[in-house]
Amino acid sequence: MEIKKYSLLEEESLFDLLKREGKEWHCYWGKESAKNYKRVLQTSVTYVAVENDKVCGYIRCREDDGFGVYIFDLLVDKKHRKKGIGKLLMEEVCKDYPMQVCYVMSDNDYYYIKQNYKKEGSIFIVTPPKSN
Repeated sequence: MEIKKYSLLEEESLFDLLKREGKEWHCYWGKESAKNYKRVLQTSVTYVAVENDKVCGYIRCREDDGFGVYIFDLLVDKKHRKKGIGKLLMEEVCKDYPMQVCYVMSDNDYYYIKQNYKKEGSIFIVTPPKSN
């Protein structure tokens, strides 16, 4: 298994991974959103875990001009879980940005608690008030 920066060569395999995850990841691979997500992958800091020319995991984040690295997506194929791939992907980000704090935007806190990562704060969705 190899961890490397994402390129267009992995696009099809990455989208196959997202589709196998089902509805939870539909917002990335669905007909309306796939085009946008493909662009987002190119403009983000994205790494893939590849085994036998297939993406078995990935991580997507953004670097905030020295104020931190924000991890938005981390996914490992169900068949490859419990092998430490998620942790390796996280470590790759930390290795490439050693002077910055890495923050995780998560809806699966249990995984990060299990990894002994420190929880700090929470995320809120801000929506503008509806005009009358």
